[in-house]
Amino acid sequence: MENFTPRKIVAELDKYIIGQHRAKRMVAIALRNRWRRTQVPEELRDEIAPKNIIMIGPTGVGKTEIARRLARLAQSPFLKVEASKFTEVGYVGRDVESMIRDLLEIGINMVRESEYEALRQKAEDQAEERLLDILLPVRNPRRVRRPQLAPSPDTNDEEVDVAQKTREKFRRMLRSGKLSDREVEIETQMSAIPVVEVFSPAGMEEMDINLKDMFSNIFPGKTKRRRVKTTEAMQILIQEELNKLVDHDKVVKMAKERVEQTGIVFIDELDKIAGSHGQHHGPDISREGVQRDLLPIIEGSSVNTKHGVIRTDHILFIAAGAFHVSKPSDLIPEIQGRFPLRAELSALTKEDFIRILTEPKNALVKQYQELLKTEDVHVKFTEESIAEIANLAEEVNERAENIGARRLHTIMEKLLEEVSFDAPDMAGVTVEVTPEMVRQRLTDIVKSDDLSRYIL
Repeated sequence: MENFTPRKIVAELDKYIIGQHRAKRMVAIALRNRWRRTQVPEELRDEIAPKNIIMIGPTGVGKTEIARRLARLAQSPFLKVEASKFTEVGYVGRDVESMIRDLLEIGINMVRESEYEALRQKAEDQAEERLLDILLPVRNPRRVRRPQLAPSPDTNDEEVDVAQKTREKFRRMLRSGKLSDREVEIETQMSAIPVVEVFSPAGMEEMDINLKDMFSNIFPGKTKRRRVKTTEAMQILIQEELNKLVDHDKVVKMAKERVEQTGIVFIDELDKIAGSHGQHHGPDISREGVQRDLLPIIEGSSVNTKHGVIRTDHILFIAAGAFHVSKPSDLIPEIQGRFPLRAELSALTKEDFIRILTEPKNALVKQYQELLKTEDVHVKFTEESIAEIANLAEEVNERAENIGARRLHTIMEKLLEEVSFDAPDMAGVTVEVTPEMVRQRLTDIVKSDDLSRYIL
């Protein structure tokens, strides 16, 4: 992270997200502060709390994408949750601590994949030897099978030489794909754990997981013989070797540290649990209860998981909400205090839509062009047609519900529906999208309130 200055972080986010410069600056500073914290004296390090952020803005303006891209850039465990899905302790539903348990599982998977990548070559070599052992069964178990092993006293040099030459020939054939259609018989692990479904109140989500762990010790794993092609067998054997090579205790330890020091939790729909001042009855009671349950986690507390205790003191929390009806000031004061940074994201304009369609690395126009290119159909968009698409998106957002850039997805799907359907029969054809084509396909739908509500 040392090389990622706030300016560089914003530049990376600009590759995928149009506008919202203030929000990008805030998250860039928050991410940089994590690196800065590691450089301060150790006695002060634990005293520096993360600067949590509230993003305020309508749907589809980039709130989630900013948080997700930031986490990907920092290679941090990232979890998106919706505040409205949680319920106050004592009621049926998910408890707020489940987000930390889910974040840890994501962290474990990230670290495990990283370890797999580092050990993949060794695992592939070992899997290849096992597959060659299967392809070349040896009648005399003491005969040398693998070149690196010392020959048995019962074998002569000529036998060893022939065996090794045959093995190397098969190795070359295997690597070149000449044996890809050959079937082999391998043993695979089967789960002997009975299916147990647990219906439990809030706070008991992990009961089924813990039961599985318990049963896995009681019921030993069984093996099953399967006939598969060598390519599939190779992948199965590689995975088995990776599982043997990876130190799972080390993975969990590294994941816990990564979650505690670099984890990011994105809490969406925070406005839906904000109450109204002066009301202390009805649903507002439950909303405030969820806020109070969230508070200790955001402030910093210990959460029990099946892998041990996780401290949340330095997890970065990014909250978001439209706040059309409620305001951030409607949150309980304690929650407000734990989100010192506020970023208001602006609604998207026609000019923003044009840029979203064309500029990002994953621009929608590029996505559809590449998708249809797989069928040898080439789609070209004129500048005027892109402007017309953007204009229609803005118009529908004004007339119906404003869903921001997500409106572009529905419009593009409707615009290219016929081409996408007929593409397998259009190999070699070039389709030019013109403003006339856009208006022909979409204007009638846009002008009809009923149709635009249900179709776009």
